[in-house]
Amino acid sequence: MIDLHTVATPNGHKVSIMLEETGLPYEIIPYNIFDGDQFKPEFLALNPNNKLPVIVDNDPLDGGEPITVFETGAILIYLADKTGRFLSLESRARYQAIQWVMWQMSGLGPMHGQAHHFIRYAPEDVENRYAHDRYLAEARRLLKVMESRLAEEEYLAGDYSIADMACWPWVRATALIDLSLDSLPNIKRWFDDIDARPAVQTGSNVINDYRNRIINSDKVPLTPEQWSVLFGARQREDGV
Repeated sequence: MIDLHTVATPNGHKVSIMLEETGLPYEIIPYNIFDGDQFKPEFLALNPNNKLPVIVDNDPLDGGEPITVFETGAILIYLADKTGRFLSLESRARYQAIQWVMWQMSGLGPMHGQAHHFIRYAPEDVENRYAHDRYLAEARRLLKVMESRLAEEEYLAGDYSIADMACWPWVRATALIDLSLDSLPNIKRWFDDIDARPAVQTGSNVINDYRNRIINSDKVPLTPEQWSVLFGARQREDGV
């Protein structure tokens, strides 16, 4: 059994999609990041960086003690290696997929995440306008990179893989920052194809009480304490 410590975000859904695709048994352990669950000592023992998701594999292949893995790219690779699925063992194909996972981890996720922050959370003032425009432009640029790649291949690494699972939830979230896929036909084709997979439909909708609460909000209202937990002093102090 795998314990999935998670929250209903694109990063959380990468892992639940992979778990559904592989058929591995797992138990969801939900967190309320607005209340600061990610700073509890028992979670920091799993991930000192206080970020979700994290998995604990209670039945590792070596038969030893449970293995804890944080960072979604590492989690996806771990689960692929555990099951022998969605990441080729052939060197060229394997690193084709891994490089697109790393692209998502270093580019698509962080840049889209910043766009979400400034569009949906940050106060609307002159100082934030530059950041708003800068990250939204970078979010668009990265989608164009995907569009170009998907004009050449059906999936990011040729065959359906962890690279697609890493990127798909972030593409789904573009609706929350008013980015349309209408001018990106290759991404739209790829997105719809993956969206139709039963494992994706299940895995992308776990613990969505949080997501459903904010899905129709242009701006997410936060109390001062919630702001501190997510973005302010509490994040900096408890995250050390």
